[in-house]
Amino acid sequence: MALVGSAGGLAAASTVLAALPAVLGAPLIVVLHLDPNHVSRLAAILARITELPVKQAESGDALVDDRVFVAPPGSHLLVTRDRALELGNGPPVRRLRPSADVFLTSLAVAYGNSALAVILSGAGHDGAAGAGAVKLAGGLVIAQDRESADYFGMPSAAIERGAVDRVLPVGQVAAAVLEFVQA
Repeated sequence: MALVGSAGGLAAASTVLAALPAVLGAPLIVVLHLDPNHVSRLAAILARITELPVKQAESGDALVDDRVFVAPPGSHLLVTRDRALELGNGPPVRRLRPSADVFLTSLAVAYGNSALAVILSGAGHDGAAGAGAVKLAGGLVIAQDRESADYFGMPSAAIERGAVDRVLPVGQVAAAVLEFVQA
């Protein structure tokens, strides 16, 4: 399961994580566009608002249930076929590294119809192609609605691509995530 976003994505991801229980039944990966020139405190910030353990992702991390992994700035984050995490230093995609498209495409390959992608607030259109990959693999794609998103670019791009199954206010996303996990 994945939460991806950019501008306004931290607030949206925080809202979702705060509403999730300590026993989720699946791993959760957060990919936000962060400045690669600064040390990221994202894992520590998110750890304060959720009951789930949070860590910054490292190459080789096994995706285990009930844990949140956060993409580090300056590296692409990939899910391998054996459901582990890998950091990549490939070129930025549309000036972005990590790229939500790169990440979500790897998630779709690794998890297929068990993949869940949530496209949160963000400018631009990163995540739309990756959402399309998740949808094509039979997974579920949720987009944050216009009214609750600080920036509707990323959710809108995924919606316009036809890759979104549900459009929800950010306050309803956690319930949809739990519904998906428990199905």
